Amino acid sequence: MNSFKLSTSLYLLISLLLSADFLVLFLSLKAAQFTQKESVDISLYFWILILILSSFATQKIYVIRYDFWGDAKKILKVFFFSFFVVFTVISLARISDVYSVPFLLNFFVIAIFATLFFKRLFKKLLFSFDFFKIKVRVMADKENYKTICGEITKNWYFGYEVDDENYDIVIVSSRGFEINRLQESIREFSHNTKDIYLIPYLDNVDFSHTTIVDFSNIRFSALHIENRLLNYKNIFIKYFFEKIVVIMLFPFVLILHLFIRYFIKTDSKGETFFKQQRLGKNSEPFECYKYRTMYENSQNILDEYLLQNPDEVEYYAKFHKYKNDPRITKVGGFLRKTSLDELPQFYNILKGDMNLIGPRPYMPEELGDMGKDNKEIILKVKPGLTGLWQVSGRNELTFKERVDLDVWYIQNWSLWMDFVIFLKTINAVVLKVGAK
Repeated sequence: MNSFKLSTSLYLLISLLLSADFLVLFLSLKAAQFTQKESVDISLYFWILILILSSFATQKIYVIRYDFWGDAKKILKVFFFSFFVVFTVISLARISDVYSVPFLLNFFVIAIFATLFFKRLFKKLLFSFDFFKIKVRVMADKENYKTICGEITKNWYFGYEVDDENYDIVIVSSRGFEINRLQESIREFSHNTKDIYLIPYLDNVDFSHTTIVDFSNIRFSALHIENRLLNYKNIFIKYFFEKIVVIMLFPFVLILHLFIRYFIKTDSKGETFFKQQRLGKNSEPFECYKYRTMYENSQNILDEYLLQNPDEVEYYAKFHKYKNDPRITKVGGFLRKTSLDELPQFYNILKGDMNLIGPRPYMPEELGDMGKDNKEIILKVKPGLTGLWQVSGRNELTFKERVDLDVWYIQNWSLWMDFVIFLKTINAVVLKVGAK
């Protein structure tokens, strides 16, 4: 794409996205108007739309292409900021009799959901046209090249297309490259390419959470990296919000339990629950509860199966599970596919053994396979009923990949990450993605 065409498509895209957001916010005002019994003059509220759109612009969501969750985080931040500003202005100016508080509350709730929904829908439409796509050159070693190109191809929300010949931007992954070659390549790209994205060698750190400290006298910049889930303030925030969510979900879980218990009992003989020793915080063992998903004489069934299928032993060594486990009942298979077999761990959460979201609860016999450094990080926090491992292709991951995800989660934790994992868990349960 030549520079003129790129500039034209960029300005047109910004104009269309800005217009779409204005339309969605205006329609949100109209929708909120229908919820009011008394008449509301929505022209009085137009300055709020300008405030929101201006705040969107300051977050650079029109000029930088984030993924959906990156956009969503910035959009929510803008709405909460705007909500605070609007009510502060109304209070300080003493014009609360002019503006309807219930109307404003309805507007903000409607606008949040409408903006997120229609932005995703509108980008899907726009990026179906090649004119709005940005050509990307990827510079990376073989493994990272495949990963980055796969994400660009799969994640349409970026509006990117891989093209190593005629490209508009460059993504450089520094892992696997000698430093002099890396510097020379970036220097060459910078002659003709305005936008270069550098993925640092340290891919186990989420740099969006780091603080850059300048040592201007020696022309160095330092990145302050914090193990966020070991910070006492963060532990309290996580505990507080998770307890609220668990209390809200508990009645629903209780009703669901009654149905699941009935189907387990009618499907096969045995207890409803299955208890297993797992490792908790500081390596303290605890009894982890799950729904029984296997037949009572499961060990005999497994021994006979392994004699006939010796390749399963090698598969278990790599993934810590069997490809086709003969011990699983019909209802048990459904519970595992939907991850509902983990539901009794709500009891472990209430007891204080586990968190709602965290690293997976490892078995004592897996301790040696975790690796010394990983073990010291993972076992410093409570395990979770769900986590990054469960929404990142749980069934397709090797044991090592699961461990790496748990370490990354602990070192880069944020409340927003927990929120995204929670939503993705619901999606995984409903669509039965990545669980078995």
